[in-house]
Amino acid sequence: MINNSRRSNPGRSGRPTGNPTGNTGPNTPGAGPMGNIEGILGGLTGLLGKLQELAEKGQELQREGEGTTQSGKPYRFQYGFNVRTAKNGQGFEVEPFGNVRPTTEAPRETGVEEIREPAVDVFEEDTHVLIVAEMPGIGAEHVKLEVSGDVLTISAEHASKRYRKEVLLPGAMDRAKMKVSTNNGVVEIRCER
Repeated sequence: MINNSRRSNPGRSGRPTGNPTGNTGPNTPGAGPMGNIEGILGGLTGLLGKLQELAEKGQELQREGEGTTQSGKPYRFQYGFNVRTAKNGQGFEVEPFGNVRPTTEAPRETGVEEIREPAVDVFEEDTHVLIVAEMPGIGAEHVKLEVSGDVLTISAEHASKRYRKEVLLPGAMDRAKMKVSTNNGVVEIRCER
């Protein structure tokens, strides 16, 4: 796991904004009136290479930090990507998680939401499907599950921790056949077939 902490400065809306890479200046890809196509293509090639490397290892890339809005309210942020080889063995899957999202007011800016999107893995077994979600500070009694066809919505809230994630299941599942357990911030949901 790559885990870098950093501070982010809030923008005019009181939400953290900016370039997640921290790159600025004339050599930044896309800088200048015509842009820097070589820099963009080089950056994409590097990104694809890094994603392929992470997928082969089944790893995640994440960043987290804290800051203060212009009004003085503190916030914490976390964002990242789970990267793994696709089920068919061709290419890779990238799944984002965290609480940083594009804002509705300014699509080019990002905002920190109070509800976090946890990192989730889905394991298909012969007799069941196992869903594993990282939700520090959450106990089994705090987890709520809703099923609609083949989509499972996991939500949890305890103290200042709030999580929500929609997970695509391999098929329709019966909510009555799901069991939740937790251990050290890891939520396991076992769905019997």
